[in-house]
Amino acid sequence: MNLQSVLFVVGILLQILGVVMLIPGAVDAMDNNPDWLVFVQSAMATFFFGSILALSFRGVDRHLTQRSGYLITVLSWLAVCAFGALPLWFSSLNLSLTNAFFETMSGLTTTGATVLSGLDAMAPGLLLWRSLLHWIGGAGIVLTAIIMLPMLRIGGMQLFRTESSDISDKAMPKVYQIAIVTVIVYLALTMLCTAALYIAGMTGFDAVNHAMATVATGGFSTKDASIGYFKSLPIELVIVFFMVAGSLPLVFYARLALQWKHAPAMDPQIKVFLIIWVTLISILTFWQVLANKAPFLTALRQSTFNLTSILTDTGFSTTDYSAWGSFAQGIFFISLLIGGCAGSTAGAVKIFRWQILFGSMRLQLLRMLSQHRVLVLHYGLRIVDSEMTSSVRNFLFMYISTLAVMSVLLMATGLDPLSSASSVAMAMAGAGIGLGPIVGPVGNFEPLTDAAKWILILSMLLGRLELSSIYVLLLRDFWRH
Repeated sequence: MNLQSVLFVVGILLQILGVVMLIPGAVDAMDNNPDWLVFVQSAMATFFFGSILALSFRGVDRHLTQRSGYLITVLSWLAVCAFGALPLWFSSLNLSLTNAFFETMSGLTTTGATVLSGLDAMAPGLLLWRSLLHWIGGAGIVLTAIIMLPMLRIGGMQLFRTESSDISDKAMPKVYQIAIVTVIVYLALTMLCTAALYIAGMTGFDAVNHAMATVATGGFSTKDASIGYFKSLPIELVIVFFMVAGSLPLVFYARLALQWKHAPAMDPQIKVFLIIWVTLISILTFWQVLANKAPFLTALRQSTFNLTSILTDTGFSTTDYSAWGSFAQGIFFISLLIGGCAGSTAGAVKIFRWQILFGSMRLQLLRMLSQHRVLVLHYGLRIVDSEMTSSVRNFLFMYISTLAVMSVLLMATGLDPLSSASSVAMAMAGAGIGLGPIVGPVGNFEPLTDAAKWILILSMLLGRLELSSIYVLLLRDFWRH
């Protein structure tokens, strides 16, 4: 394992983070807010520490082994989160270290759970920093999914290795080409979303912040009432469109741009995601009409926005849907587990894994009818081998086990079962909103104990890094050589 090359990369990332911190600092300076100095000091400290690492290890061998890949994935997120919390910790908000770290981890993992209130009157630099954390985290998530996770063979992600992440020398130019185009697509979606929100009626500042949070499927808002503050159908429709766009594989957009003369075949997970999306919205709408006597158009509007927000793991809200009844809460909880597509900024289990699991189950049932039939599982045009199927099953087992253990730990802090289970589910999925009066759409995570917040911080990191990246570091064999 090449620890020096890992630290070099971490140093470069911290240098970039330090430069980005100057942006909200400049915004606060123009607004005559004293927190501009906090951003400048935090930027200097972050850039200085990153420079020490980058300069100390700049001449080392840059070859990254698989073990180095696991370590660099985890250390990068922890380092960026730790230094990213500095502006919040030392700002005029007077946040505790726990709250500052929680807010930063929530931002970088595009979770969108918050411990802050009074957002409507908060300094613009702090609001922009929260949105930038979302946007940076979303870019990091996409690049990790394209380059690192398939290489590390995590949870079946090797299925996408040949199209975007083969690390052979021959394929490297292709990998970086797709990565660069994907980032350009990510930036283009953000700019389009900003323009659309501005045209729909948001101020320029609100449009920029909500665009970054929407495309990153994050959920931080500049308003305590989230999107419900605006009471605008055009704004809601724009955000729904870009939440869905952010939940589709960005590499598909990149391939579409690179192969515009010959459009690539649609990824099977896109079709399934859209079918699930429309189906759940329809179920929830008719439930609202039949059980809660809501007007059809009102039910359709509220169900479309809030279901899309949870299914895409964004975390915006327009109303308190925890009052819709147990059936509706069950639909929202299931949506927390489904998630978006692999290669997007959305989290949770992800569509392609559910496709492989249900496909594997179907083959098993067919084998029970005819033991001599030769049955092969396909994902699109690819054959899914037994190793990949096993990897997906193991991932789901780890996911459900982690969800159960973390939920019990939250209950031990005094939180009720519904709030505990939904909080862990939202943290691992990156959805930002739980269920119940405390952590639901009109709630906030500030009342939770520090112990509960650290449990959720760990849950956010575990869910975003696909579990195995962290669990493998706990093995003695990982550190033996």
